[in-house]
Amino acid sequence: MIINPLDSVEVRENGHKYALFDIKKGEAVIKYGFPIGVATDDISRGELVHTHNLKTRLGERLSYTYDYRGYEPPCVEGELFFDGYIRENGDVGIRNDIWIIPSVGCVNKIARALAEKTGAMHFEHPYGCSQLGDDGLLTQKILCQMIKHPNAGGVLVLGLGCENNNIDALKAVLGDYNENRVKFLVCQQSEDEIAEGVAIIDTLKAYADTFKREKISISKLKIGLKCGGSDGYSGITANPLVGSLCDLLCAYGGSCALSEVPEMFGAEQILMQRCKTEALFEKTVSLINNFKDYFERHGQVIYENPSPGNKAGGITTLEEKSLGCVQKGGHVDVVDVLDYGDTMTKAGLSLVNGPGNDIVACTNLMAVGAHMILFTTGRGTPLGGAVPTIKISTNKPLFDKKRAWIDFDASPLIEGKPMNELTSELLSLIIDTASGKPTKNELNSYYEIAIFKDGVTL
Repeated sequence: MIINPLDSVEVRENGHKYALFDIKKGEAVIKYGFPIGVATDDISRGELVHTHNLKTRLGERLSYTYDYRGYEPPCVEGELFFDGYIRENGDVGIRNDIWIIPSVGCVNKIARALAEKTGAMHFEHPYGCSQLGDDGLLTQKILCQMIKHPNAGGVLVLGLGCENNNIDALKAVLGDYNENRVKFLVCQQSEDEIAEGVAIIDTLKAYADTFKREKISISKLKIGLKCGGSDGYSGITANPLVGSLCDLLCAYGGSCALSEVPEMFGAEQILMQRCKTEALFEKTVSLINNFKDYFERHGQVIYENPSPGNKAGGITTLEEKSLGCVQKGGHVDVVDVLDYGDTMTKAGLSLVNGPGNDIVACTNLMAVGAHMILFTTGRGTPLGGAVPTIKISTNKPLFDKKRAWIDFDASPLIEGKPMNELTSELLSLIIDTASGKPTKNELNSYYEIAIFKDGVTL
């Protein structure tokens, strides 16, 4: 398969690259129409192109020039709807669950015990105390965004009592909240935290039960875009499909969020050309360069990627991975750049600060307000985020083998199925999911969070 007429490699059934013609040592290797690295040896026509004869061309910080290219959205007619929940403050949710959120890792097992007794969802994490620098505030921001998330019909915040992130400190960051929807329990102050927690959750359930699903415009949907366990087909099937869906949803007035900043390296200029204003362009430049600075502060090269699984699946360099990764964002304009603790408010594509790590990235996407996550994978993963996580396979063997993990198969694109038809099918699944259809991660009760950490732990 030749992806772009400018390419010097083709992709075969195993997902790996093979030279279309002789490539000299030192020449750029082209895939997706862009350089993905430089040949380290002479490569003959038909020869495998991989880690033994191809290396990255990425360096450190770069200079960029503002060059907005413009975008013509697809034409859509009428309006689409899903059945969701409208909260008292006007926010929209697609689930009505009860969430148990620990303020500190010390109460994780109490949260689990309460979840087992009540059926509530609980989210364990190791933080909330002994964090220096900005890490403590970052933990608070992520947890506060969870507390506010409209997919939760009710929230129990579970504290210990002596932690840095004690309930009073967390409330100072949280600000105003609905006392009927959000309850707090400090375990050191309770004679029987299990009995008291169960009673609080029963109260929260009664409150959540006052909400019923009602017809809501699809323009209210916010979707996070993620890939993990990528392979050589990720940039050919699943990621372009999600990009097509992103363009379509945004045409209806919806919102999408793209994270995994290190997996923009080598493809960042494609995103920068989609920034409508120079101010937004500068924020995107800062997003990229600040993450490169983070690598350098820790003495790491910026191209320490792809993973062993990516390489086994046919991906050789970070440029190649990034050019496939950013396709999840389609072609729609970039409308915002969000940091930790920010909320997605604009229709269109927002870029979200954070690493490519699957659990951390899913947590960041949830924290900016994504109702669900579209997660493409070529190797397969059971991972689920705090919000419904639709897994999309890049190839049919994975879909057939891991149907307990995978919700949707993008491989028919290889067989010639039109992109618009498969996009329409995926949109139907998204509407069904927003209206209550459980994803595979929900059926398996696979959901978790992880919070980004940069500083010292005492």
